[in-house]
Formats: sequence, structure tokens, C-alpha cells
Amino acid sequence: MTYVWSAAAATTGGTVLLSHGTGGCALDLSWLAEPLASAGLRVIGVDHHGNSHRGGYHAEAFARWWDRPQDLSVVLDHLADGGPVGVAGFSLGGYTAAAMLGARIDADVFGAIATRRVTVLSPPEYPTLIDELSDRIGADDIAAWISESGEDYADRRVTAGLLICPAQGQLLTSTSLRGITTPVSIWWTGEDDQTPAETNALHYASLIPGATQHCADPSAGHYVFVRDTPGADRVRSRLASAAVAFFREQLTA
Repeated sequence: MTYVWSAAAATTGGTVLLSHGTGGCALDLSWLAEPLASAGLRVIGVDHHGNSHRGGYHAEAFARWWDRPQDLSVVLDHLADGGPVGVAGFSLGGYTAAAMLGARIDADVFGAIATRRVTVLSPPEYPTLIDELSDRIGADDIAAWISESGEDYADRRVTAGLLICPAQGQLLTSTSLRGITTPVSIWWTGEDDQTPAETNALHYASLIPGATQHCADPSAGHYVFVRDTPGADRVRSRLASAAVAFFREQLTA
């Protein structure tokens, strides 16, 4: 499913692609899309196939993270208007945004996970993930996945990125993060127990040249951006205002 929030102004300042978190949906980020559209930016969000509760879960979609940036590139192929393009994402969507700018998965690290040489927990949204994949994904498929995981899925049409509590910080190559040359704004919360800032947002920020880093709230948790938790409106409003300023500066000539 694809969603388009049309720019309120007659002349847009560009397009912003949105990527939701694991198991979520694009509408989770309406609080971000609506202010961006009101500020004159066209916003396009997708429900990533198999990784969104609106379309049903598929185990493969929870393991093949690199399919997500390709989802956004396909959407852009069909809906691009020739103007400047930015990308924003939350959690696994933050990784998705970074991948569109050039971040690459370390295939050796993914391979260790895929072959179960390294033990990881299933995501809370899909507690049976690892068991299901083990039952039906064979050695040939795993080998192909490992190869695909480390490819470059950057889309050179995208020229700015906003990462909100980004995931997968420890699974990306340092070289690829250092190679990102587009403007990047990174946000996190102080009580994030899903994508802790130290190993995710701050890791991204320490390696991406010129990236700005911001704490949205020192006492908020990971899900403040997608659930009705105390103080959520205040935290989201602050970040949305910053996102408007960031993308208007980066995408408006």
C-alpha cells in the first residue's frame, strides 16, 4: 500500500519518502507526514510488503531488510516528479532511509546471524520468526541472502535523510557510513530499549560525515513515535517541526 500526502502549497519544495518501523505501517508516521505536507512538501509512504500489520506478516520480510530501500526506489520510479527527494524513517525505517543514502549491511555479520553462528532474538512483533525461517529456508537460499544483504541499495535521487531511532547500527559497514555525503539528521530518545542510542543512532552519527544528532527527549522510550504514550504529542511535535525545517532547507532551491 502506498500513501501520498499532497503538498498544501501550489509549488512543492520536493518529496519526502517515509519508511515505517518493523511490523508497523506508513500511517504510524502521519504525525510527521502531515506537517511536512502542510509546509509544501509532498510525502509518500509505503507499507513494506510482509513487514506491515496492515497487509499481514511474512517471515522473510522480517529478515530481508534490504528489500525495504528497494520498495521506496520502486515507488519513486512511478511517482517521481523530477524535484528533489528526501527520505525519513523510524526504527527499521531509519535503517531503510540510511540504506537509500548508501549504508550497507556487513554480509559477514548477516551471514553469522543467518547461519545461526550468532544468536539473536526474534523481534517482539514476530516472536516465531527464527523458528519459521529455520523450518523452510534452505542452505542455497541462505547463501543467496548473504550475498544480497551486502549489496549497495542506495538511490542517488535521494539527497537528504532523517533517521529516527534508527536500527541495525551494528550490522552496517563503517566504510559505507563514512561514505555518505548527503545531509543527515539523526534523532533518538534517552530511554530507548529497542534501538539503544549508543549502538544505533549515535553510532550512525559518529560515522556519517556532517550528520547532526539530537535527543528528542531524554526520558522517552522507543515507541513514543508510534504509540499513545505519555508526552508523545510533545515529543512528536518537536521532531516534526525540526523535520520541516530540515527538509525545507535541504529540498528547497
